[in-house]
Amino acid sequence: MKIAIIDGQGGGIGKHLTDKIRHELPKSVEIIGLGTNCIATSAMIKAGANEGATGENAIIQTVKDVDIILGTIAILVANSMLGELTPKMAKAIGEAKAKKILLPMNKSNIDIIGVINEPLPHLIEYVVLKLKNLLEADKNV
Repeated sequence: MKIAIIDGQGGGIGKHLTDKIRHELPKSVEIIGLGTNCIATSAMIKAGANEGATGENAIIQTVKDVDIILGTIAILVANSMLGELTPKMAKAIGEAKAKKILLPMNKSNIDIIGVINEPLPHLIEYVVLKLKNLLEADKNV
């Protein structure tokens, strides 16, 4: 399984996702940290990503070849993350065939009805549980 984690600004969410996934899932799971800037990419690499890449073209090209994309809902919103996430990035992420598992963080002025407002650590636990279920389902196919 190849997972792309996309983050921007300080990279804190991507760092926490990477760290938790690296410690909870098998080492065979490949994690690629994709940052809208070098600080975010560096945070994910330090947290255990196998590889990292930065910027618009890196994100556009890499999301074509992964199984799962992780990030906040903002990765689907053009000009989010204070403008770091470009319209081309949002389009490429949205059109990618990869399964998208998104955290419902509402900094992009988006409210998702039916979603309970949970602290970030709880959301990350849910992401890891979902990934474990997907890995188990792949084994049973």
